[in-house]
Parts: sequence; structure tokens; C-alpha cells
Amino acid sequence: MSATVTDICRRARAASTVIRELTTEVKDQVLREMADAIDAAAEGLKEANALDVAAARAAGTSATLVDRLTLTDKRIAGMTGAIRTIIDLPDPVGQVVGGRTRPNGLRIEHVREPLGVVAVIYEARPNVTADVAALCLKSGNAAVLRGSSIAQHTNAAIADVLAEVLRAREDVPDDAVQLIRDTSREAATELLHADGLVDLLVPRGGPSLIQTVKDNATVPTVIDGDGNCHVYVDASADLTRATDIVVNGKTSRPSVCNAVETLLVHRDLCVDWLPKVLDSLQGLGVSVRGDERVREVWPAADEARDSDWESEYLDLILAVKVVDDLDEAVRHIDRYGTRNAEAIVAQDYDVARRFALAVDSGSVFVNTSTRYSDGGEFGYGVEIGVSTQKLHARGPMGLESLTCVKNVVWGSGQIRVI
Repeated sequence: MSATVTDICRRARAASTVIRELTTEVKDQVLREMADAIDAAAEGLKEANALDVAAARAAGTSATLVDRLTLTDKRIAGMTGAIRTIIDLPDPVGQVVGGRTRPNGLRIEHVREPLGVVAVIYEARPNVTADVAALCLKSGNAAVLRGSSIAQHTNAAIADVLAEVLRAREDVPDDAVQLIRDTSREAATELLHADGLVDLLVPRGGPSLIQTVKDNATVPTVIDGDGNCHVYVDASADLTRATDIVVNGKTSRPSVCNAVETLLVHRDLCVDWLPKVLDSLQGLGVSVRGDERVREVWPAADEARDSDWESEYLDLILAVKVVDDLDEAVRHIDRYGTRNAEAIVAQDYDVARRFALAVDSGSVFVNTSTRYSDGGEFGYGVEIGVSTQKLHARGPMGLESLTCVKNVVWGSGQIRVI
């Protein structure tokens, strides 16, 4: 099994030299065929997914993971819709994004090119199989996919559909998109050590997976980290707007990384506004864990412990803290935030602008929900992950994040004499 992983990466490396030169027209046509093929295979995909969902429930898997795993007609349509959106996006490969002409006449262009081989290790969400394949193809990269055992039937079924499309074409390598079907730890470790074969690895999963990658990867990585997202409601907030943003951020889909996990409320709002919004959240099934000042005005809250401030619940649980001012809110986020997505609700422009400047996060939202922290919502089609680090990409990662910039130098016979 171990050799199979290396072989997959070697084949991906060979394929990448062809994919990088594909025209936009060819890449878009392949994606169009992939979307059509997934649509046509919807019933078979749901049958494969039913096996994974049944096994997950029998194993006592959390409702959050089962939700991420489940394929519905709507989610399959979302997969194909995302691929078709990518077709409509500009091809980043070959874009000249900057440059200059030197005094000696040399013209230096900064040109986008593919990274080469992009690998993703992911848990539960089978839509990632199609999303990553589409992003990699459009950006001129070969894709190596390694899903988890919980979704092995679904991932295999989607990968088979994509592989059939590639096999039917003579101009695109069959190995442009490959799934590692060995879900063992040993196979994952081999992928983490595929130096010289993998140009970028993105882990998409829980803290255990992320830590394993941090501890063991020798290939370049971009960490798709936790989403301990905050909303700070300032004293200047439009309170109707604030209620809508908090409720949406927590309850619209609590199992995703852009859901709100902590609510920070200015002290001026803790008597009149805070109890009302907590009543609304409780009515929607949210369990509240509050600090002392929260429990004074809303006794139904459980006592918040230190661990609550750093938790990504991915569930209908919300930590709530009353803060004295913007400075305290920023300090709290700086200590406990995961640099994924943070929000402020404020009518005071200076407060909002300062929050946006001071908070260290890949995405900051002003008077809108953190649930918009998503490649699709940002106009990227879909995302390969949400980078919570600063090199080489930050925030939701779309097509441009799967390219790098090289210097192309045009001369007219100049030679360097010193």
C-alpha cells in the first residue's frame, strides 16, 4: 500500500507537466463534462453515500460529522454548480500581474503559473473530492486526494465519475485527478513525506489531523485551521441587525468552520439587548455558556470555563462574554481566535475601521455574518481550504492561491558585465 501512494504522486508529477500547458478552452470543457457526469450519476452517488452514512451512525459518529458526510440532491447540485462557476472564472495561468522595465531595457513580467501537484487530506465532506479536482484542473495543477475512511464509498464513487471523464479524453492525462483509496495512517504519512513530488498539501479536518500534519509533514503545507469565530457587538450597533447577524452566524449551519462560536457584547448592551438575543437563540436550541456578567442578566446560561473561550464547538453551543470596550474585545480575539473569520457589528465607522485593522484574521466582516467566509461567497467558485496562516495564502483559497508568480525577463541581447 505504501508504494501505491508514492506511485500515485509520481504519476501526478508526470501529469502536471502536461496540465500546466492546457488551454483555458480545454480545461473548461473537461470541467463541463465532469459537472454533467456528476449530475448523471447522482443516484449512484447517493447510494454509495448511504453506505457511509449508515456505517457512521452505527459507529456512534457525532451528528456534526454525519451532517458533513451526507450527500443530498441539493448538495450534489451544489457540487456541480460550483464546478460550473469555476468554468466562468478567469483562468489565472499566464496572467501578468505586475512588472517593470529596468534602465538597461530589460522588461520583467510577474506571471502566474501552476504550483504543480496539489494534495489534500480531508475528513467527512465528500464534496471536497469534486471541488479540489475542479480547482486544480482550472489552475493547471494535478490533484492528489486522500479522504477519510468515514467517506470512502462516497469519495470513491465521485472519483470514479471524474476518472471516467478523463479516460474518455486524449488531451488530458488520466492521472490529472487521483484518489488515494488506502485510508490507513501509513498511507497518510507517506503522502506527508512525498518530498519532490507534492508542491502543496492542504489538510482539511479536525484538530487531530491538523496537528498530525504540523508534526509530520515534510512537504509544503497550508493549514486549513479551526474556526473559533467571534462576533463583537459594539455599543453603536444597529441592534436589529446585530440580532440577525448573531442568530445567522450561530444557527444557520453550526457544523461548519465559519459558524460563530463566541459572542462578545459591549457592556452598554448587556441589560436591554443581550437577554433578548439569548432568548431567541435558546428558542432555536442553542446552549449558552456565559461569564459572570452574562449570567447576572440571563441566569439560564451555564458557567463559561476557560476551555469554552478556545473551543470550536461545531454545534448549537455559544460562549458569551461581556466586554468593557473595543480594546477588550480585540484582546480576547487575539488570545483565543484562530485567524479564520471575525466580525463586528457597529454603526460607528471609526470603531469598525479600527476593529478591521487591529484584528489578526484572514477575513474580517463588518455588519455582516461570518458565514460569508467561503470561497464561493467571495467569488472564487469554491475553495480548496481556508488558510489561517500568512504564507503563501490567507483566508479562503481559490484559483489564484493554487498558483505562484515567476519572473519572466525579456531582453534584447543585454549581457551582464559585472
